[in-house]
Amino acid sequence: MTNQELKPANVFEQFAKINQIPRPSKHEEKIRTYLKNFAKEHNLPFKEDETGNVLICKPATAGMETAPTVILQSHMDMVCDKLVDVDFNFETDPIQTYIDGDWLKAKGTTLGADDGIGCAMELALLDSDDIKHGPIECLFTVDEETGLTGAFGLQAGFMSGDYLINLDSEDEGEMFVSCAGGINTQAIFKFTREKAPSGYFFFEATLKGLTGGHSGDDINKKRANAIKIFSRFLYLLQDKMDLRLAQWNSGKMHNAIPRDGKIIFAIPADKKDEVKAEWNIFTAAVEDEFHVTDTTMKWSLTSTTEQKVMPKDISRGIILSLQAVDNGPLTTCQDEDLKDLVETSSNIASIQSEEGQVVIVSSQRSSVMSNLTNMANSIKACFELAGADIIQNDGYPAWKMNPNSKLTKVAVEQYEKLFGKKPVVKGIHAGLECGLFSEKYPDLDMVSFGPTLRYVHTPEERLLIPTVQMVWDHLLAVLQNIK
Repeated sequence: MTNQELKPANVFEQFAKINQIPRPSKHEEKIRTYLKNFAKEHNLPFKEDETGNVLICKPATAGMETAPTVILQSHMDMVCDKLVDVDFNFETDPIQTYIDGDWLKAKGTTLGADDGIGCAMELALLDSDDIKHGPIECLFTVDEETGLTGAFGLQAGFMSGDYLINLDSEDEGEMFVSCAGGINTQAIFKFTREKAPSGYFFFEATLKGLTGGHSGDDINKKRANAIKIFSRFLYLLQDKMDLRLAQWNSGKMHNAIPRDGKIIFAIPADKKDEVKAEWNIFTAAVEDEFHVTDTTMKWSLTSTTEQKVMPKDISRGIILSLQAVDNGPLTTCQDEDLKDLVETSSNIASIQSEEGQVVIVSSQRSSVMSNLTNMANSIKACFELAGADIIQNDGYPAWKMNPNSKLTKVAVEQYEKLFGKKPVVKGIHAGLECGLFSEKYPDLDMVSFGPTLRYVHTPEERLLIPTVQMVWDHLLAVLQNIK
């Protein structure tokens, strides 16, 4: 397959143009300008709100003037992650894509199909002059990945449609009708560094090559978390010898499972051979534990130069709390229709050592808001016991399933007509902007679907090319049959 054979051509052409434009979360200025210029060039009415969301409208085609207005929605920002040895600047460099069989991938970075492919479908529809549809409003939101800022800032009345199709899902053949709510919990350990005890030996340990993934979609796939792995090793050592942390850096994004990390620690010099032996035993056991999900682990343990360390009580508190804190899926949904869906989870997403503090970021998700509060408080209490200062954001709400959704009914019917099989209608454990839309537009009928993506939020992100045509055909069928 070549670039010339990518179908639908108009969607992939728009996606290629989008990937030439840097669009990290909170830095969407260039893509916002592109969208507004696109609207001007196509003589389409548009507006931008104070948050930076852009809405472009297109009137109905002939014969469809009485159809209800449908909102198509995607987010313009992307998760920016790369392989550690790749030289790439997400604020200036275009994404470099290539085709591998039926998959579209990027060279050493995230692909940006989350949610660039949704934006591309909207732009392809706005650019068309041969597609039958009623009135449409195309909403492009900002900063979905790091704070749902665009959805939080969206005001009632900015959109006027009766139905909304969110194009930010990642499994073709599945339609999502509910999503989890979420809260981020940040733990901050403050301290003054001090000189290590006399006669201490310094180690630097690194781990990379984990699979990682989205902390919502992938939290139940039993993948290794680099922070939790290091906490296990440090806890084992701390139980046997005096240990002082100097540095701990792992993870980048609040909504991703950390794939790599580095720790620097000091132990009595006469214990260094024991540490090496423990390392060899531990790494072999962990590789066996995750032999299905994480097959490319790369470990390193080397000596390093002496440096100032954290006070003993801080070092101990960080290690104990990260060993103890919950991580992964915790409960499944009780509703019969959603019984296989994770209800509540937590992910330890990042830890960063700074000059006078260590900052740990975690995210909690649940489709039941009381359980979300309980889980977030449990994480908070664990770090408070270790002496950390805690910051929690306001969170975002869950999107509850509407059993009487007319849009879902039409979407299911059209999918069956096109492909001769029923789609899977389900909830998603990840957060979608639909939850916030439902607060400000309580009567809005919504559904979410999209082409198949894998390994989102990682440099292994990939888009299954044939599913783009399937989703495009389905989208157009829905638009042409909304009554």
